[in-house]
Amino acid sequence: MPNTLVLNATYEPLGVVSERRALILVLNNRAISVEDSETVLHYAGGQVTLPAVIRLVKFVRIPYRHSVPLSRRAIFARDGGRCVYCSAPATSIDHVIPRSRGGGHNWENVVSACHKCNHLKADKFLKEIGWRLRSLPREPVGAAWRILGTGRPDSKWIAYLSPYGVDPYLPNSASA
Repeated sequence: MPNTLVLNATYEPLGVVSERRALILVLNNRAISVEDSETVLHYAGGQVTLPAVIRLVKFVRIPYRHSVPLSRRAIFARDGGRCVYCSAPATSIDHVIPRSRGGGHNWENVVSACHKCNHLKADKFLKEIGWRLRSLPREPVGAAWRILGTGRPDSKWIAYLSPYGVDPYLPNSASA
């Protein structure tokens, strides 16, 4: 089921909810539809277009921001959907320091890779095969990254995520 981006009253991205939940928020006057989706819901009394982006009517204070969850989709978004070794389209994730050799499963050690590079690297260190990373992997920060890591973003969300330091890679073609 498609999702809806939820913005705070100040247009700051807060999270993602189902289209059903978004419609309930709009119908109860707790949110305003900012962008409509392509989905039209028909009922006995007429029809309504489901929202793609909603803005809460009242400001919601978020006391603590959690870190960005580590997921395959978030890794592809951070690395632009490209292999960090050869710049080909990424199809898998790779641990820079292999887990079999003591590497952890964290933002600083996981990168996107194409199948060929992932297979050639196997469980070797980069120095052993003479490879280099295009950029050092690190944990992304900000509300927009938490949203990109949770699901497939809608192209209508870009305008609301871009001001928060994200040039979102929309992983529609990457296998996630």
